[in-house]
Amino acid sequence: MTEAYVKHDIQNGIATIEFFHPEQNSLPGTILAQLAETITTVGNKEEVKVIILKSGGDRTFCAGASFKELITINDDQTGKVFFSGFANVINAMRKCPKFIIGRIQGKTVGGGVGIAASTDYCMATQFAAIKLSELNVGIGPFVVSPAIERKMGVSAMSQIAIDANTFYEASWAKEKGLYANVFESIEVMDEAVQKFAEHLCTYNPEAMLEMKKIFWRGTDDWDTLLAERAAISGRLVLSDFTKETLKKFK
Repeated sequence: MTEAYVKHDIQNGIATIEFFHPEQNSLPGTILAQLAETITTVGNKEEVKVIILKSGGDRTFCAGASFKELITINDDQTGKVFFSGFANVINAMRKCPKFIIGRIQGKTVGGGVGIAASTDYCMATQFAAIKLSELNVGIGPFVVSPAIERKMGVSAMSQIAIDANTFYEASWAKEKGLYANVFESIEVMDEAVQKFAEHLCTYNPEAMLEMKKIFWRGTDDWDTLLAERAAISGRLVLSDFTKETLKKFK
């Protein structure tokens, strides 16, 4: 089985950051920390004009946070640290001075939807259905919902947050503004992503930076906000209701 990793590659001004975990790209704390750090480091490199964010494998883009880790949480502080994993990735993407293009090849769940929503421009295949399953286990999408709400609006975000059992089609996610384009296959999408990234490299980096600041206007408090949201999840995961629910997954 392939080991989990975060890696990046820079060619002709385009940085490609790729993450992977053998369990459907569900991400443990170590991988989330590496991902946040990589986005920050790569984003600050002068030779990088644009970033493509993708995951390994050809089925699931990201199945959210690692369930194995979730089940082992026994105190508030550990819970807050666990849920801060996605918060740190979202904040790294928000603060990154370069445009981030999302490349979503397959289904994405929970925190994965938050990552897709935090990209500046997102492309997907027709297989990239989305689901916010947090309510199923007695918590809620507290950390990722600001990013999703910013991209798709309160109505769409609350719909998928409440309807926690349903996968919403990629076409629905496009209609609601999460995806800019939906392609029939990974090959067609990859071609489009590459072409689009090359095109962005021809633009003025300063103009793109100023545009990014405008796009993310009003999110300056997210360092605090997402930490507070992580604390809510950290508290709820210790509730009797959630503990009982999680036993089913052991």
